[in-house]
Amino acid sequence: MVTALPRTDLRRARHIAEQVPDPELPMLTLADLGVLRDVEVTADGTVVASLTPTYSGCPAMAEMRADVSARLRTAGFDRVEIRTVLDPPWTTDWITAQGRRRLAEHGIAPPGPAPRRPSGPVPLDLSPTRRSVPCPQCGSADTEETSRFAATSCKALWRCRTCREPFEYVKEI
Repeated sequence: MVTALPRTDLRRARHIAEQVPDPELPMLTLADLGVLRDVEVTADGTVVASLTPTYSGCPAMAEMRADVSARLRTAGFDRVEIRTVLDPPWTTDWITAQGRRRLAEHGIAPPGPAPRRPSGPVPLDLSPTRRSVPCPQCGSADTEETSRFAATSCKALWRCRTCREPFEYVKEI
């Protein structure tokens, strides 16, 4: 008869999964980013880690799953399962305060609050959106978007008019 792992092993498995860095934003852990939803142990002793992608089709998900699985197996957990959880969908509001600090410390402007959308059909607004993104280098609000897309589709390129430094900005989702 197989029994579940002791509680201390569950805490250790959770701690290991929480420390896995994001492949695109390595200054953040998956816990900081808010994509690590849960870690549990089934009755047969399988460690199950649940991840939510930042957006549908995120190419980093395969790497995240592989990294979490590899770290848990390296730590001695023989049976590991990685589940993808789509509901509720991830939002930038799930990034922790520590994660937001780490982004800014690395010159990436953290997102503001995610847009609130009513349930049902999403209204289409074709007018340009104006927003102010503070510079993570000097704090100035005198910034401008230079490209809607950066190294990854969840970031945009901005430039500060005050210190003249370019920076990336994590878009609200």
